[in-house]
Amino acid sequence: MERAPPGTRRPCAAAAAVLRRPEIPDGELNLAAGTTQPPLTEPELRSLGELGRRWQQAVPGAPPPLPVDPSLRRTGHIPQPSRFTRFAPVSLFQAEGSGDVVATEAAGGEPAAAAPLVRRLRRVALGPPLISSAVVDERMRKLTAMGVLSGDLLSSVAYGPQAMVTVLALAGAGALSLELPVGIALILLILTVGASYRQTIRAYPTGAGSYIVANNNLGELAGLAAAVGLITDYILTVAVSVAAGVAAVTSALPELQSKQVLLGLIVIAVLLAGNLRGVRQAGQLFAAPTYLFLLAMGILIIGGLVQAAGRGFASVPPPHISVTAVLGPLLILRAFASGATSMTGIEAVSNAVPVFRDVQWRNARTTLTWMVSLLLVLFGALLLLIRINGLVPSSSQTMLSELASGVFGRGAVYVFIQAATALELVFAADTAFNDFPRVLFYMARNDHAPRAFLRIGDRLAYSNGIIVLAVTAAVILAAFGGKTESLIPLYALGVFLAFTLSQAGMVVHWWRRRDRHWRRSLVVNGTGAVASGAVLLTAAVTKFAAGAWVVVVGIPLAVACLLRVKAHYTAVERATIPDAATIEPDVGSLARPGLPGLHPAAGAAPPQAADGPAARAETRHLLIALVLHLDLPSLQALEFAASLRAPVLALHVSTEDSDAQRFRQAWDQWGAHVPLEVVVSPYRAVAGPIVNYIEALHAQRPDVLLTVVLPVIKVRRPWQRPLHSRLGDHLRRALERHRGIAVMEVPFHLPA
Repeated sequence: MERAPPGTRRPCAAAAAVLRRPEIPDGELNLAAGTTQPPLTEPELRSLGELGRRWQQAVPGAPPPLPVDPSLRRTGHIPQPSRFTRFAPVSLFQAEGSGDVVATEAAGGEPAAAAPLVRRLRRVALGPPLISSAVVDERMRKLTAMGVLSGDLLSSVAYGPQAMVTVLALAGAGALSLELPVGIALILLILTVGASYRQTIRAYPTGAGSYIVANNNLGELAGLAAAVGLITDYILTVAVSVAAGVAAVTSALPELQSKQVLLGLIVIAVLLAGNLRGVRQAGQLFAAPTYLFLLAMGILIIGGLVQAAGRGFASVPPPHISVTAVLGPLLILRAFASGATSMTGIEAVSNAVPVFRDVQWRNARTTLTWMVSLLLVLFGALLLLIRINGLVPSSSQTMLSELASGVFGRGAVYVFIQAATALELVFAADTAFNDFPRVLFYMARNDHAPRAFLRIGDRLAYSNGIIVLAVTAAVILAAFGGKTESLIPLYALGVFLAFTLSQAGMVVHWWRRRDRHWRRSLVVNGTGAVASGAVLLTAAVTKFAAGAWVVVVGIPLAVACLLRVKAHYTAVERATIPDAATIEPDVGSLARPGLPGLHPAAGAAPPQAADGPAARAETRHLLIALVLHLDLPSLQALEFAASLRAPVLALHVSTEDSDAQRFRQAWDQWGAHVPLEVVVSPYRAVAGPIVNYIEALHAQRPDVLLTVVLPVIKVRRPWQRPLHSRLGDHLRRALERHRGIAVMEVPFHLPA
């Protein structure tokens, strides 16, 4: 691979490209993440025009003619596939009325040089890629959305009441009389927080979770703390739900208890594959278990109440329990905090408003009301049955299993209840797979997380976030041996930190807005903030030694890391996108050592179109400069390519027609001094269309040497590398294998 001369410096001529990422409304999918061309401000347009005038003075005359047809099909000639491609160019690209080249599905996924077996396996596992406009079809109806988003919330009744009773049982059988009072307090908390999140959906009708609400109303630190709390919540949701689901299976089949971790990892792999297939297909796959679980719980509750009515609702005395703790306020608060894990997932709807069909916010509020109502009925009824039947925690089976076997025996009904519970607990983790990647997307949009999380995958899912969630949850599940009890102390703290900051942010929101009914809304959210904060403090104090210290210490450390990510991106923006005031007025400053031909005074005439053998020899070389953004690195690469006295073609990839139009506007304002071809990639892929397009150009003229000029940002520290795209590495590996195609990097070194 060739590299630009090490002495190449950043040209001041590129200093006018002040193109910043656009503001994306909360809750909207950014399908063009990574290639979005924002509208230009007036100062940016003036700066870009000044840059174009300087280029014209430095390189007068028309650019040399291109030895290939960059439009591929506009000449009416369809080139035959070469030995470097597996598809004819006509099957990879098609011309559009706007003049752009549009990548088809074949060109939008993998480069043509990729192994066919890999492509086939990918399509079998994930399905064919979806075009960006299909995002509307991926939205879900209320019943489907409730099946997916309520899994975490409703399934928590399988372990939340048990977690509360387990703590009370430490003080002996006498302490179990507090089950109902503590349960009533939890019901009031559920009502308060549920009403608070209804207010959040009303205030943010396009969707907003704790991170956005806290960031917008309480500031960056509060927003990041809420985000870390949510991230912790979602990771542990997967680990806890899968562990509890496997525990339900091993309660019925004790011989599988030694395989808990393996079973859990298999379940996470299934969830990963299902969610990578897209929101709608994941909903179709994972919504059914929720309704089976509701049916099973209905049968259990009705059967339990009928059995209790047969004995006049007389309570069965609990068995003797060894006392290992003193009953006091601290133990009661600890039981309350443990039982509060039954509320996990209550915020899922406010995060996922965009997945609903229109009218999105109204459907989201209705779904949340259904979810909270069902939770109240299930939680209250199951807690009552546990109390009436005198059940106590057991190490061999869950309390839900004890209740079902006590009411129906170990027959078919028991098996159905256990199977439905296990399925619901397992697939309750799908709620996290919906919301975790979305939170990372919002964070990446604000530069608080790597920009790789902005990317929408082939199936309109946030693939990178989904993979990170699955891998992290699998590691935690294996590290804790698949035991739910070990994970619960870590669980509640992150959940209620996000709850508290979200509700406090809503209080500030209503105080600032003061629109209709703002006082009532402020009281509702204020009550939710106080209640959630009380649970947060209780969990932090009572469960600190049991493992909550990991979250208490880890959240500030995580926030500090996210702030460093933000600082790095800010430094990159300052280095690559300076303001117009940095343009030097002296045209002669465009001359650069090692870049001959950019200025008449450099000692060589600028490239000109001409006839004769010399000109024909010159056209046997074509430089293709990749320009994803009109920023300093890309314009430096353009300037370097122009200095090599060969025809230059600028290549840009946009994921939507509107972005392509905005880029052309910026390009025309600059002066369009180099021929430009825009490839529209409606399947959101970037590497595949670029590689296939370059191979299609080579198929036209195999005798022309194509040199791809890549602008590459060079960072100074290893931890900064994952924060930047590795597109250059992918392109280099895909293209360097071809004879007649060279790759040249133009490094852009960031300051220390």
